[in-house]
Amino acid sequence: MTMDRREFAALLPALLALTASEARAADTALSTVQSGVFKPGPAKTGSIPKRASRGYTKGILKSGNIQLEIHETTQEVGAPHEPVETHLHSEIWLVQSGTLALTTNGVTRTMVAGDVGICVAGDKHYIQNAGTVPATYFVVAVGPAE
Repeated sequence: MTMDRREFAALLPALLALTASEARAADTALSTVQSGVFKPGPAKTGSIPKRASRGYTKGILKSGNIQLEIHETTQEVGAPHEPVETHLHSEIWLVQSGTLALTTNGVTRTMVAGDVGICVAGDKHYIQNAGTVPATYFVVAVGPAE
């Protein structure tokens, strides 16, 4: 079967739309995380008052199916805890300063500077400043892209 120029011209708008759609998907796709040193980005405040985060990296590991995100968060005294949530990825918290309460599946544990907390994929969790000074911690999230 051959296609004449009129048939090709009739297909052209669909081909262009498909190409544009693929280009938009590529723009939003995460890049591959490379080996190296990562500096913190600018502080960002989200929807939860008294909390700011600085991103270090976010992307897909070379295996192609595991996402890695690293950020640092500071919670002021009295900051409300984040919503109780679950993820497909696991999260690791490394406490730099202050006192935090990590609640996983309804069990609350206290963490202080130097402690590491882990929440495996699928567990309900939240983290909250439980001290009298600001608390700063790193979050390492590892798992499937969500």
